[in-house]
Amino acid sequence: MLTFNSIKELIKSLDWSKDLLSEMFEKRNSFSYKYEMALEILEEDRIEKLIEKEVLRRNGAFLEIDEKYLQFFELVLEVNEQVSTAFIHENIQHVKESINYYLKESGSDKQYSYLKVIKSSLQKIGRITHRSIIDLNRNIENTFKTEPTYKVKIAKLENFDIKRKDIEFLIHQTEKLVTEEELTFFKAALDEELKRITNSLRIKLNEGRHNLIETQKQIINYLNQIKHQSEFIEKIRQIKYLRDQFELKSKTNFLEVLSNNNSVIFEPKSSYPLKLSIDYLQTDEAYQSILKISKKFTNGHKNIALAEAIEDSYLETETEEEIFINLEEVKNGFMASGNNLYDFVQSYRFPKDVSFEERLTFFCQMISQYENEFNIADTYNKKNEIEFVMVYPKNN
Repeated sequence: MLTFNSIKELIKSLDWSKDLLSEMFEKRNSFSYKYEMALEILEEDRIEKLIEKEVLRRNGAFLEIDEKYLQFFELVLEVNEQVSTAFIHENIQHVKESINYYLKESGSDKQYSYLKVIKSSLQKIGRITHRSIIDLNRNIENTFKTEPTYKVKIAKLENFDIKRKDIEFLIHQTEKLVTEEELTFFKAALDEELKRITNSLRIKLNEGRHNLIETQKQIINYLNQIKHQSEFIEKIRQIKYLRDQFELKSKTNFLEVLSNNNSVIFEPKSSYPLKLSIDYLQTDEAYQSILKISKKFTNGHKNIALAEAIEDSYLETETEEEIFINLEEVKNGFMASGNNLYDFVQSYRFPKDVSFEERLTFFCQMISQYENEFNIADTYNKKNEIEFVMVYPKNN
């Protein structure tokens, strides 16, 4: 296992990997961040370096942030979902051990170092206790609002209540430590800073105890709501099942319950006409109101504007004649002519003016369409720089 040689190296590594770590931290609860996704953000050699340094951990095709870094990020960003009382317990034990060493130590320098550790641990206890209560309340609310499974929601809330009791117990232990168990030390160590830290800690513990009372009320309230919702939903499901089975009337007193229910929601909505008095209708105020209503009524029934009349020129019919060449008629004439097809087409009198190029086109079209009815010879002829095959009627 490779470790960072200095805090400077650690911070530098976190800096060049910040984009990857940010994305993985946002998706930490999905547990499906693939190694391929990391390659799109960071080079492979750098990812492998983070794995070697145990910043990241590879699990098959997936990649995860190592637990100690994940806890560090959640703790600093105050988004940790796990409420742990182990830190408070460890610091209480650390304070007890340091007080014991302090009282047995005769050297002032050593005593000062132990006193410094005690002050630091007492500050940590107050800070962690406050942080744990905030996390506990946030997780309780999130669980109640977002957890979809009722049984899991109830189990989580009950576990959070156990955490609440643990924190409450540790608050009691800390107060007992400061006021009873180590009272000799706190009287012997005449230090203004220690006195200020101890008073601040006692204030925080007192606030924490009151907050935990509210937390307990909130948990009980949520559990009661869940129980009520569960019973209500269960009843709805049973009613729906009976209705689907067409047994609602026979197996329940459904109609009797509804007939005895006089709730306002079941009453039909009544509407009463408002009749104005004759005296009021004779006033100017009523007259103006009638005019406004009449104007609105008139505006709501405006005649639809008609379009202008269509001019006669648009209605006149126009005809366009187009003359088509009937190749069948041309073919019949060719079959009766005895001439070759090229000369016949060039001299044929079409019903409209036909250019030389169009006559060539007709020549080709007739060969392709009536190939079986023509006798296509192996000889060729040439006129006007056009070389053509000699085609005759088949009966010739």
